[in-house]
Amino acid sequence: MSQSFDIAVIGATGTVGETLVQILEERDFPVGDLHLLASSESAGHSLPFRGKNLRVREVDEFDFAKVQLVFFAAGPAVTLSFAPRATAAGCAVIDLSGALPAEQAPQVVPEVNGQVLASLAKPLQVSSPSPSATSLAVVLAPLQSVLDIQRVSLTASLAVSAQGRDAVKELARQTAELLNVRPLEPKFFDRQMAFNLLAQVGKPDAQGHTLLEKRLVRELRDVLAQPLLKISVTCVQAPVFFGDSFTVSLQCAAAVDLGKVNQALENAPGIELVEAGDYPTAVGDAVGQDVVYVGRVRHGVDDATELNLWLTCDNVRKGAALNAVQVAELLIKDLL
Repeated sequence: MSQSFDIAVIGATGTVGETLVQILEERDFPVGDLHLLASSESAGHSLPFRGKNLRVREVDEFDFAKVQLVFFAAGPAVTLSFAPRATAAGCAVIDLSGALPAEQAPQVVPEVNGQVLASLAKPLQVSSPSPSATSLAVVLAPLQSVLDIQRVSLTASLAVSAQGRDAVKELARQTAELLNVRPLEPKFFDRQMAFNLLAQVGKPDAQGHTLLEKRLVRELRDVLAQPLLKISVTCVQAPVFFGDSFTVSLQCAAAVDLGKVNQALENAPGIELVEAGDYPTAVGDAVGQDVVYVGRVRHGVDDATELNLWLTCDNVRKGAALNAVQVAELLIKDLL
């Protein structure tokens, strides 16, 4: 492609932002000028890109008229503050924070519903879902063609990197303290994270559901185009640096044909199906990879209409950064 595009990445010094920049280079995205932006606290750092070290600058001072496309890889407050400025300047926006309503910026996973981009008006606004919703949608979408899914029940065991670099540092600090038999004082988390599981990620509402759990349900329904799909979800904080893992149970209207299920998974893009008798892990398989790994495909213990699965993927890379770049690749191909 001879045309190039000037791009800004907001949140460039975060775990997702850094990975996004790496993937732009790896996939030879047609970048003209790349502008790395962050808060005043992170400005002044530099990141490598195509043999050069690019300086990170303050987003407050940026002129969005300089670029055609902006990735928002910071928190919801940043998106709400600066996305209107980017849109007013005519930029296409890809938001990873979940801040923008679906009717304004639809949730897109290219392997699942990339066709919705064709109906958007300029300036384009698109949301890249949460890493959990992205991973699950990649797997559930091909199963919809062979199953009449009535209910989805899942437990998401999430890596601490979902909460950013400070959470990663805290898990490392706690691990070191405990291995050296020193007293542990939790800081980022409200209790011991190392060698432990926390039953929730974030604060629950009056009904006991966290913001992340509700976001996952909403985004999964949007991407799968199943607004009435019954979804039960529990998000658990696992003592893992990178890589989310999921136990998924699907209740179907009729007996599940495992042969058809396996064939659908094998043929679907973005999935690596692990053969029966083996299973994938976040650390051993998923981290650093561009696919969702699926294993332990089986019926319920005494219910042939139930399908159980185990999934794992790199939450930062596949779940967040790569999905956003793949969305951008569709945009520049047909729409920008």
